[in-house]
Amino acid sequence: MSIIATAVILAFIVLLFRLARDESRASWALWIPILWFGIICSRPISNWIHPDQGTDYMDRFTEGSPLDATIYGFLILAALLVLNRRADRVKSFLQANLPIVLFFAYCAVSVVWSDDPMVATKRLVKAIGDFGMVLVVLSDADSETAVKRMYTYTGFVLLPMSVLLILFFPSLGTSYNVSDHVTMYTGVATFKNLLGVMCMACGLGALWSLISAWQDREMPNRKRHLVAYGITVLLALGLLVRSDSMTSFSSFALAGMVMAVSATPLAKRRPGVLLAAVLFAVGIAGFALFMDSGGSLLENIGRNPTLTGRTMIWRAVLAQHINPLIGAGFESFWMGDRMQSVWSMSQVGIQQAHDGYLELYLNLGWIGIALLGLMIVTGYRNGFLLYMRDPTAGRLRIAVLTAAVVFGFTEAGYRMMSPDWTGFLVAVTALPWALAGKTQVDVSFVRLRPKAQSEMRILQ
Repeated sequence: MSIIATAVILAFIVLLFRLARDESRASWALWIPILWFGIICSRPISNWIHPDQGTDYMDRFTEGSPLDATIYGFLILAALLVLNRRADRVKSFLQANLPIVLFFAYCAVSVVWSDDPMVATKRLVKAIGDFGMVLVVLSDADSETAVKRMYTYTGFVLLPMSVLLILFFPSLGTSYNVSDHVTMYTGVATFKNLLGVMCMACGLGALWSLISAWQDREMPNRKRHLVAYGITVLLALGLLVRSDSMTSFSSFALAGMVMAVSATPLAKRRPGVLLAAVLFAVGIAGFALFMDSGGSLLENIGRNPTLTGRTMIWRAVLAQHINPLIGAGFESFWMGDRMQSVWSMSQVGIQQAHDGYLELYLNLGWIGIALLGLMIVTGYRNGFLLYMRDPTAGRLRIAVLTAAVVFGFTEAGYRMMSPDWTGFLVAVTALPWALAGKTQVDVSFVRLRPKAQSEMRILQ
């Protein structure tokens, strides 16, 4: 039965790719970030080969497997070679994104005061790899198609494969929580929350493509695109519910609401409506988590006022001694005695603060928080400027940024090599032509689709 199910799922994946095929051409180099994104959305290659050994974020960062280290290194090298060929474009991106450059520069400096500079350096290389992959996508000649394919291609493969593993290969797609006596559904990931964040990322990408296809009445083969993206959204929603990852589900719902609002004519005519939607999404999440003293909103979504033990974890990590201004060093808080102390005060085995802002504070201090705030503010400005000139491209940035801000309230959302962090970088990275105030992309910078080229000739 499992063999038949595998054949059916593989055929279904091929069908999704065929339904969503189009005439747009992105560079073959796009497969580099797609492979990178697919790995961080699921599990390291070594874990697929030896599934019984387990894995987590710490293993990914410390390069516990030589095989994984080799694969990550090869992909980073390949991305750097692509970016070297696009040196002029990359230079314009870096000049237009000084807050991001400043953030990574500070991360590099913070390695100096890390407890283990060698491990911190390895993690920094992978963090730079994250940004390098985003630059490969956004510097593509057709950046909108590149972004869409990174999200949708990953979703076309990983979402059906998660269903396959959960239903027919439970030893790979599920795990048993001994303390709570419940089955956790992990799919292609290694933990239920990781499955949730993968579904959130791929689901938002598919929803964006679905809305774009719905609005574009002249889109060739529009119906089959609607079918492919609609199925992908439904798969993401179903797996979000199955994974019981309420942080990812809530982030997806609130970001989806923002995306839906941005698709209305009112939001285009009155930009304040879009800002109000973003503030409402972030505000309602913040109120439910930190200001609703009775916990009624949390109870309505099946969570208790302690946020499944997160408040205990927050007290434990804040009790540790670090320099509040500069933190413990890049990705260095969860080392040695501090980790053991947190375990003794909360629960054994945790390796994150379950709050993205607190996690960043522990590693990079208030300076890191300030730089993150600068990226969020400038990122919204970048997304808004893009939205005013290209609503289709801009709405994804604003929605993904909203999801990242909300997700960071109860998960380590600004941690390197995770789907939400990659999405955050895509959302906040400015496109140089949008900041220049142009209403169209310079044809010398981006290869336009045939329809857009004809429109450009008319305008000229």
